[in-house]
This record gives sequence, C-alpha cells and structure tokens, in this order.
Amino acid sequence: MPKKIRELKQQLRKVGFQELPGKGSHTNWIHPLYAGKITVSGKDGADAKPYQEKEILRAIKQVEEAQNDR
Repeated sequence: MPKKIRELKQQLRKVGFQELPGKGSHTNWIHPLYAGKITVSGKDGADAKPYQEKEILRAIKQVEEAQNDR
C-alpha cells in the first residue's frame, strides 16, 4: 500500500529538511547536508508515487550518512 504524501513530508521534517512553498500542490525541501532540493507534488491525502518514495528515501539516507560522517 503506497504511503500518503503527508507521511513523506513527515519523514523529511523528522530528518531536518525545511519546506519551501512551490506552485500549487508542489513543495520544495532543502537540507544543509543535501545537495540540491526535493520537490514533492500532490495533496497531503493523495497516495505517493513509487518514484517519490524512492527519491525521498534516497535523500534521507544521504543526509543520515553525512551526519554520521561528522
């Protein structure tokens, strides 16, 4: 069962990503230890697409590894 968009946003907040507003239902997420940004599209109650879940898990893993290297 796919996660909801709100769950993905909670995961990003938990690791320390900051939300920047985007157009419409898009939000951009940045983190000092992550190069670039992540764009999450969709309303909070919508099901997340598989590519969105993979992208967010990859970003979280990268940030956690960078934090462990410090």
